Amino acid sequence: MKWALLLLAGVSSQVTGQVADLPPEQVVNGVLDSQPLVEAAAARVRAANAQAEALRKGPNEITAQGTLSRRNVDHDGNYIEYDTTVSRPFRLPGKAALDRRAGTLGVDIAQNRMEDARHQAALMLAGLWYDWVLATELQRNASVLVQNQRSLVTSTRRRMELRDAAEIDVQQASAALGLAEAQMGDAAAARDRAKAMLEARFPDLPLPAEAPRLADPVVPTEGLDGLKRLIVERSHEIAAAVGTAERQEVLARRARADRFADPSLGVRVFSERSGQEQGAGLFMSLPLGGGHRRALADEAMAEATATQAERMNVEAEIMGNAAADVAEFQARQAAWQASRDAVTRAERSAQLAARGQELGAIDLADRLYADRQANEARAQELAARASAARLILKLRIDAHTMWIN
Repeated sequence: MKWALLLLAGVSSQVTGQVADLPPEQVVNGVLDSQPLVEAAAARVRAANAQAEALRKGPNEITAQGTLSRRNVDHDGNYIEYDTTVSRPFRLPGKAALDRRAGTLGVDIAQNRMEDARHQAALMLAGLWYDWVLATELQRNASVLVQNQRSLVTSTRRRMELRDAAEIDVQQASAALGLAEAQMGDAAAARDRAKAMLEARFPDLPLPAEAPRLADPVVPTEGLDGLKRLIVERSHEIAAAVGTAERQEVLARRARADRFADPSLGVRVFSERSGQEQGAGLFMSLPLGGGHRRALADEAMAEATATQAERMNVEAEIMGNAAADVAEFQARQAAWQASRDAVTRAERSAQLAARGQELGAIDLADRLYADRQANEARAQELAARASAARLILKLRIDAHTMWIN
């Protein structure tokens, strides 16, 4: 009942590209958000926001230092003395702006990585879903062959009783039935395994009692070239790589600026000889940077150069994968269309063979062979259709036109 209600709720999404053999999009959105890796990435966004706030405020804090001592002076007496200093470092001009920019970029990077984690979860769901749908379709196809073979065994036994068939014909038909039942058992095992994997990985996804029928792969209105363009434009992986490269460049500039250390300013108050001498003054300290700070700046510059190269590699990889997926889909679609024609011919051949065997024009072995050939043709068509459907769904997920906003 829950699945039926969800399907009814998903009817309105047909106009937005909902595919008949896929779960409703609003259901998938909730399932993806609850994935552990997506939740972990969301937590890292919160961590990035906290880090950005820390960078905005800066690491410089007030430092209080004091001493209290008792001094004994010969022939003069004992004295209580104290010394107190309160100081705070101050960021030099330009450093605070770089810190704020680094924090903002860190949040953007974490958000893009969270979206990419959701993207990867969607691809995993798509793969496991079609594993289950295809395995169920193959089991259904195997059951059709079993039903046909059972009918053939029954009719052959009837013909043997009427002395129109020999015992060997019954044995051949029974053996074919046994092989078909074994094939159906293997298909049922594959179906149950695929469903168990889907349920284990996505326990929040409500599943119907049986997988839906495998729909024909359809190119969306964006077209293949449009999908390929959107994949590159909307890639969160590219966006994260670009942000990482920019942030590393900001950190390199910050490291160069930090070669000039931040000065500390403070106030010093002291009392000596039990208050006979008192004073107050300003306090200032300035670390003198050396080779260590210079080496850190050089390291940051090298990291910035490395992240720029990594950004270029990510962009090339995304573009290459998108082009490869489009090319593979076109080939898979052509193979599926060819397999449909093969199914039509094989089923027609099986029908003719069945009619010929009933009329005594051909042997039982030829009919059994035609039945197996039709069964194999249907299985091949299902596999080809599922491969094309997987690819078009992957392209749509990568382009953020399905399951990813």
